[in-house]
Amino acid sequence: MIAKVCGLTTPEDVQMALDSGADLLGFLRHPASPRHCPEPGLPRLAGERAVLVAVADGPAEILRWARDTGARWVQPYLPDRAGLAPLREAGLSIILPWPDEPGQAEADVDLYLWETSPKATGLPGGSGRGHAMAHPPPGPFLLAGGLDAEALAGRFAALPAGGACRGFDAASRLEDAPGRKDPAKVKLFVQAAHLLEVE
Repeated sequence: MIAKVCGLTTPEDVQMALDSGADLLGFLRHPASPRHCPEPGLPRLAGERAVLVAVADGPAEILRWARDTGARWVQPYLPDRAGLAPLREAGLSIILPWPDEPGQAEADVDLYLWETSPKATGLPGGSGRGHAMAHPPPGPFLLAGGLDAEALAGRFAALPAGGACRGFDAASRLEDAPGRKDPAKVKLFVQAAHLLEVE
């Protein structure tokens, strides 16, 4: 199982997540969030494990950020899915946010991120709140929404049968202050995710 630690904001937290064995590290571009990545070069520290998480009006900003950092993974929050095509054409791997709500169409992406609906939270992306897992993605996904080491096994066991869970994404539940990760929580989350892989 993939363990994705999202919302990293300092070089120290990036190194700590790498040392903890996180498979993917998320860097958020959204100035309104306490998890906004303040340094454009920070994703470079994560190398091939970097995921650019961007709230954007269109793909151009995401493509520039990917070029500047060399990142190959993107998690785009766009107004519509028309913006996915330029990202795919640029050779980027895409993790598509999939809010837990009905009426969504399948897309050409590498993974979905099954997360709490912004209709429930008022926020694009992470909120630290879980969801009912009522509307699964149509393909392989990372589960998100109120996850930490303690919640992981129970949420995994409650997934609908026949799902294609490939791992887990966590951010706010791994913090000791907004935007600052707690090393013990990160380590336990990564260990818990990796243990599920062999069960």
